Amino acid sequence: MKKITLVVALIAFGAALFSLVEGHKTSELVYVDVNKLLEGYKKTAVVRAEFQNKSELLKTNVDSLMGDWQKELQAYEKERTRMTKKELALKQELLGNKQQQINNYQEAIQKQLKEEDRKTTQTVINDINSYVTEYGKKHKHRIIFGARGAGNIMYAVEDADLTEEILEGLNAEYGE
Repeated sequence: MKKITLVVALIAFGAALFSLVEGHKTSELVYVDVNKLLEGYKKTAVVRAEFQNKSELLKTNVDSLMGDWQKELQAYEKERTRMTKKELALKQELLGNKQQQINNYQEAIQKQLKEEDRKTTQTVINDINSYVTEYGKKHKHRIIFGARGAGNIMYAVEDADLTEEILEGLNAEYGE
């Protein structure tokens, strides 16, 4: 009877020790620096460049419209001494309307760019989050913290930082 109790106790002790060792492996606290991932991810640079190109094109369109309006304004300034009151009023109204249209267009462009920037940034963040989730599952991490420069993680040993490892895998996956 004592032998059975001893064997059961040894098995229980072994199981507890095994679960402690395995539990420690999978529950290791690790983190990634989110800012470094965003900056180092190759897709981020590609998306930003595309966005910048589109932004510059739309800004050029607005600048062109403003240039045309300013030329019309200058022409009006030169010719206004020769205009009748009715012509002056009509030209002022036309210039005012055109300026308002340009302002409305500029506001619409800014809204559109802001929304596109938000969407493209979210796409990159979604890619990173998906990759980190799969990485965590594959390497049996229970938690992977995301640190930002604002101090979410005040101190961690270097071994707990998975940023470079995840960044390499993320970029390799993007390059496929």
